[in-house]
Amino acid sequence: MRITRKLVGVGMFALMAGCSSLNPFASKSKGNQPTPLVDLKGSMAVRTAWKLEVGKSQNYMFSPAVADNTIVAAGGDGTLVRVEAATGRQLWRTKAGMDLTAGVGTDGNVIVLGGAKGMLLAFDMDGKKLWDAQLSSEILSAPVVGQGIVVARSIDNRIVGYDAKTGQKKWTVQRTAPALTLRLAPGMVIHDKDVLIAQPGGKLMSLILATGAPRWEIEVGIARGATELERVTDMGGTPVVIDDEVCAVSYQGRVGCFDLATGSPRWTRDLSSEVGVAADQRFVFVPDDKGAVYAYNRDSGTSAWKNDKLAYRRLSTPVSYGRAVAVGDYQGYVHFLSREDGAFLSRAATDGSAIESTPLVAGSNLIFQTQNGTVTAIAVE
Repeated sequence: MRITRKLVGVGMFALMAGCSSLNPFASKSKGNQPTPLVDLKGSMAVRTAWKLEVGKSQNYMFSPAVADNTIVAAGGDGTLVRVEAATGRQLWRTKAGMDLTAGVGTDGNVIVLGGAKGMLLAFDMDGKKLWDAQLSSEILSAPVVGQGIVVARSIDNRIVGYDAKTGQKKWTVQRTAPALTLRLAPGMVIHDKDVLIAQPGGKLMSLILATGAPRWEIEVGIARGATELERVTDMGGTPVVIDDEVCAVSYQGRVGCFDLATGSPRWTRDLSSEVGVAADQRFVFVPDDKGAVYAYNRDSGTSAWKNDKLAYRRLSTPVSYGRAVAVGDYQGYVHFLSREDGAFLSRAATDGSAIESTPLVAGSNLIFQTQNGTVTAIAVE
């Protein structure tokens, strides 16, 4: 996960601890200092519609989820809450009974979370616990649920499907993890009868949801370089399904869109990112690991525009809404860029801590969660 700024090697955790020379993000040179913000005369009106406190993420990454007209959010201290998406009015708040490490996943019927020491937790939509299951190791990626199946992945790259009602294990898929990876939380998304899974090592695969049988597996990130560090590649964020394709990006790899049925590339471009992409009918948006935001034409992959005025501000996965694409940064600011040319349109503040979760669109609000545990709904007017 990006907030730890660590490399993780199998059997090498002690060696990595405190060793910034092995950390590609540890540079303190002036050239890598975050770009200061300048005063902005916004041409688009934005306002904070509501805020909600759910507790600090505690070195994990949590993203809220939309269920009907509500938002479900969680924090690292075990807080789980459901609110109205339009107003932020709290419907209920509960405690999971343990610290949490990943979430939230929901299909509108079941809520799933990653708990401490690899525990998978399931709740109903009223916050009542349904069941739990023990995974083989820590859960960093948010579990997902759909078609009556919960899918969870542990840090050892074991993927397990459970019956959403009973918690009974239905299938297991084991994939080998690379010897050296970033501590990211690559995401999963359910589409129709498949689950698309971003994996360590820059791979993306599609499994049949009911059985776990593989449909296809491809390399988004292709290892390059002479040393093991130079060859590290990992998936950033969660794949995005739109129409008949899936779009994704990798660290020290590529961004691209791929055929949903076969995994065949529609187009790819060299790019390095630790976070995910956003996509709409015309464009794919992605920040690179240096803080430049790119827009690519979705049908061809040709460059539409680039905004490099947010360099080294540790940008989040973006979100496209109306005429804007919005992206959060390490100080909790949300920057609104023109969808058409990348020019700045507006800026909004949250709580001053990093936005690293994947933003959501909920009606006319954009939903951001910070590392300090503030869920903020920003209305675009």
